[in-house]
Amino acid sequence: MLTADSSRVTTKSQAATMQAAVYKGSKLVEVEPVPVPAIGRGELLIRVETCGICHTDLKKIEYDLLSPPRIYGHETAGVVAAVGEGVKRYKPGDRVIVFHHIPCGKCFYCSKRLYAQCPVYKKVGVTAGYEPAGGGFSQYVRAMDWIVEQGVEKIPEGVSFDQACFVEPVNTCLKGVKQIDPQPQDAVVILGQGPIGLIFTMMAARAGSRILATDTMASRRALAVKFGAEAAFDPRSESGRDALDARVRAMTEGRGADLVIIAASAPGIVEQAVACTRPGAKILLFAQTSHQERIEVSGADVCMGERVLCGSYSASVDLQKESAELVFSGALPVKELISHRFPLSQIHQGIERALHPDEGSLKIVIHPHGES
Repeated sequence: MLTADSSRVTTKSQAATMQAAVYKGSKLVEVEPVPVPAIGRGELLIRVETCGICHTDLKKIEYDLLSPPRIYGHETAGVVAAVGEGVKRYKPGDRVIVFHHIPCGKCFYCSKRLYAQCPVYKKVGVTAGYEPAGGGFSQYVRAMDWIVEQGVEKIPEGVSFDQACFVEPVNTCLKGVKQIDPQPQDAVVILGQGPIGLIFTMMAARAGSRILATDTMASRRALAVKFGAEAAFDPRSESGRDALDARVRAMTEGRGADLVIIAASAPGIVEQAVACTRPGAKILLFAQTSHQERIEVSGADVCMGERVLCGSYSASVDLQKESAELVFSGALPVKELISHRFPLSQIHQGIERALHPDEGSLKIVIHPHGES
């Protein structure tokens, strides 16, 4: 609960408890009352209006990757409910998004702009209680001081919380795109057209690249074409794989793709990426976030073929403003990716749909206080 010396705003109307989806271990998540987090100097209390369900959180729940109890959720948009002593940039009522990781800016990895490897970055700075884990699957979150300093962006008028919650995932995609640097007329293959894969398709289209995509769902293949792909194929069938290869060869005078973005995780997907590329191509691994995942590729295909395999993980503070502008301006039509909205009380349905998507499922968001 907030106290008089922890916040410089009136707290009489602030409830002592809130509802939160607490991970209990063994894949179990329960919605239950927990204390509203107290804030200290330099911190914010944010009322969560929308939090997107991200597959990195789903993996942590499904595979019990971190010890319980925790409250997950990090694609968070909401309203400042209270501000700690010394906070000048934000006031109660401000509509904001919040990043849960911000680097120190001083260490070896920060000097190399490898922010996700920074020890401070690895410390989660947004919590709804328990071990900090993002906390967005709750009604309120506490943003710690180093997050408030650099990891909060105001949402412009006219931009919904549902739209704004995409700033963090768009940042992660933008980071990957900057790394492989697609150029106009580059042949780019994007494997997987879930919400992240579709954001990559939007970005590659903005770069003027020629895009081919794959996904197992017809509805997602249709969206890939809508958002800029020249064609999309089903990777499960031999005919689909052959059609992709033929199309890649046709558009590149037989060479193969210049770039491949792997936006899905499936056995053999990295090998497929290598097989459809030309010598010297770049291949971005984006979805391979579990240590349980293993890949096997020909060393000669990489060495003698002079291909580059690279990874990109999490967000970049350097791209925070740019990613926010892409979302807030509508330059990326991310609102069209939302298929389902659930109140916090029905988060189990949201998690189940995200874990086992069908033709009608895409991005799923949670509204902890009801409709936003």
